[in-house]
Amino acid sequence: MTTETTPSAHTEPTPGASPEASQQSKQPRHPVDRFFEITKRGSTVATEVRGGIVTFVTMAYIVILNPIILSAGIDIDGDQLGFAQVSAVTGLTAGVMTILFGLVARLPFGFAAGLGINSFLAVSVVGQVTWPEAMGLVVVNGLIIVLLAATGLRRLIFNAVPIQLKLAITVGIGLFIAFIGFVNAGFVTTTGASSPPVGLGVAGSVATVPTLVFIFTLLLTGILMARKVKGGILIGLVSGTVVAVAVEAIWDLGPMFAGEEFNAGGWSLSVPEFTGSIVSLPDLSLVGQVSFGSFERIGVLAAVMLVFTLVFTNFFDAMGTMTGLSKEAQLADAKGDFPRLKSALIVEGVGAVAGGYASASSNTVFIESGAGIGEGARTGLANIVTGLLFLAAMFFTPLVSIVPTEVASAALVIVGALMMAQIKHIDFTDFSVLLPVFLAVTVMPLTYSIANGIGAGFIAWVVVRSLSGKAREIAPLLWIVAAGFLLFFARGPVEALFAG
Repeated sequence: MTTETTPSAHTEPTPGASPEASQQSKQPRHPVDRFFEITKRGSTVATEVRGGIVTFVTMAYIVILNPIILSAGIDIDGDQLGFAQVSAVTGLTAGVMTILFGLVARLPFGFAAGLGINSFLAVSVVGQVTWPEAMGLVVVNGLIIVLLAATGLRRLIFNAVPIQLKLAITVGIGLFIAFIGFVNAGFVTTTGASSPPVGLGVAGSVATVPTLVFIFTLLLTGILMARKVKGGILIGLVSGTVVAVAVEAIWDLGPMFAGEEFNAGGWSLSVPEFTGSIVSLPDLSLVGQVSFGSFERIGVLAAVMLVFTLVFTNFFDAMGTMTGLSKEAQLADAKGDFPRLKSALIVEGVGAVAGGYASASSNTVFIESGAGIGEGARTGLANIVTGLLFLAAMFFTPLVSIVPTEVASAALVIVGALMMAQIKHIDFTDFSVLLPVFLAVTVMPLTYSIANGIGAGFIAWVVVRSLSGKAREIAPLLWIVAAGFLLFFARGPVEALFAG
């Protein structure tokens, strides 16, 4: 990938003009341009708006998927969260946090409820505590992350990670994004067998119309990108949605899951059609429904272990995601650092606090932001656009749901391909580099977890490098983090040991 330079950096001064006038001519006159550094980063307002829209379109599914995941969890008292309420607070927190990050960090990274943590809450946590208590643990997790970021410890850990692993994280996230796209589109499915665990489509064939719509959108977007058409990803998404709406109107495929019935040829999450009114008032009754009673209910040690898991997942998922996105946006330096890093890390922690307080689950940087970056977004202005659309989505949930997951998934695969290009910067001639990088890249998609991939890479880096005579090159903090990941991976047996 080529490195963008500041426009007009090599422009010759106008003959007869003073040096001061020539310097002033290089500075953007519009305050919005100066604040977000739009011109400096080689972008335009139109590009930022377009990128913000694309990011929203690829992230919009979270307004539907998050309530599906959270409302399915039954807590220890037998209570569940309402789908409509979770959908409303999902849009609210995503909108507020995305805008806040855009204004503070001025980077094009969208925020929403993290899929790893919401699944962990619904499956593992609420079986032991109530939903308000589970969200209280999320708030505690966020406060810890804010403290680590504010004191600079989180950045020290970030800086201790070698550039090879940062690049590996970028590539791994690219494969992870692509894998999410393939799975959500039904192109890759579980076989239900131990070997092979996954396969192509239905019984080894692409046998459903929604998956064909995904393939159409993917190839169309790929052609537009190859031909360097401006707005290629957005055009692909809109075109794919139009085709999906037409397909649904003709064949009436319906949803894949309708109650207890399973329709193999249906749309996975959202049906591309209008049903009734497209406007509804948001129900924000879940905001503030937080309790810290879990420490009393299940004991301090058990609660601490749950918080530990949340912190590790939140901490390293976000670090890996921001590393990958900043590299893709060409905003990272040779060490993998990017502008306003400390502010970005603090706001990311605030996202966990806000998500827990609103019962939307921890909000974090979304890897789908790479779609907007691929469209040209380089500044926080794109975030303002994305955030406003999320706030509007609270009122237009039926309209947001028109874009089927199969269409949005095509953009994820495209972004995964773009992020894969970073692998060319890694020197694989040293096996002590090759193995940790390989593990980081492959474990992410294969275990469906960014944190797992980072942990595998960190541990392998410390062990292999130190025992091959390169121990002095390893930062002390990396040893501590690797040890932490060992505990993270062994948290199940550790919890069982103390529980016994």
